Amino acid sequence: MSVAPTVRLEPQLARHWAADVAACRASLQHNSKTFHAASLLLPARVREPATVLYGFCRLADDAVDEQGGRAEAIDRLRERLDRVYAGRPLALPTDRALAAVVAAYAMPRALPDFLIEGLAWDVDGRDYEHFDELLGYAARVAGAVGAMMSLLMETRAPDALARACDLGVAMQLSNIARDVGDDARMGRLYLPKAWLRELGVDPAAWLADPRPDARVDAVVLRLLAEADRLYARAAAGVASLPLACRPGINAARLLYAGIGHQVRRAGGDGVRRRARVPAWRKAMLLGRAALALWPATTLLPQPALAANQPLLDAVAAAPHPAAQGSAEFVIDLFTRLARDERQHRVGGVA
Repeated sequence: MSVAPTVRLEPQLARHWAADVAACRASLQHNSKTFHAASLLLPARVREPATVLYGFCRLADDAVDEQGGRAEAIDRLRERLDRVYAGRPLALPTDRALAAVVAAYAMPRALPDFLIEGLAWDVDGRDYEHFDELLGYAARVAGAVGAMMSLLMETRAPDALARACDLGVAMQLSNIARDVGDDARMGRLYLPKAWLRELGVDPAAWLADPRPDARVDAVVLRLLAEADRLYARAAAGVASLPLACRPGINAARLLYAGIGHQVRRAGGDGVRRRARVPAWRKAMLLGRAALALWPATTLLPQPALAANQPLLDAVAAAPHPAAQGSAEFVIDLFTRLARDERQHRVGGVA
């Protein structure tokens, strides 16, 4: 459902929505060319709220990075989310549009909270001894996004949600594999330390001097094998989506898996270079995404990752959008925002 048309906003409020989405889209085009390319294959009714969702995720990530990972940044994000869920967002495009989206789609607060918790782990400087612990991190910063995207496509069935969360986690593992060198040079290590030790690598010593090392490459390749397993499970979930949504989700799946394939072509070396998918290969993958609309569903009923289960539980406990009059809530929200802004202008408040 497209927020503005579905809730039949007054023309001036619909224009407000369009301007807010445009601001989020500008961030998307600048900061994530891969996600932007995939989003172009989504129908407009999903692409617009997805763009808003990305705007929030980008804002959250940047707030932590740009402010040096301070705990205060996490506190401010939570305060802004409090206002969003109270229907009193800050007069900022991202916050204002996000308030409309979470209301219209009955998005449980636990989902963005899970994401912010993962960012808080970055602030705390956590590293991950075992792969299951890394999955816990990936579930927070990316599995939660998969769950939120599934709600935007009006898909709430547990099996489909589990596969959407698998896709988010797989994409995060691809990013970790691609960025292992860049992260290490910033003092961050996401690879499971136990895997490094198994091959005779001292994680602390390597992080202090992150040079190319065939043993580290082997760990990266092992991580990519786990990502591919999750991409295969995610592919089965595509069959549960509305037909018009399948090309866009296929594109995200194939483009991010393509990042991992580029790392694999380099033998797992993410230290010397940062893998990039060539434009011609992106075009080929986008073509495949538009055609692979009826995948096999053999893996659809696979159990959810334990790390993702809290996301499924949160959605199961939330009311369906139709049960809580979300359209009326969004109309009231935008009407109130417009009234507040008129009062600010009259009162001379910036």
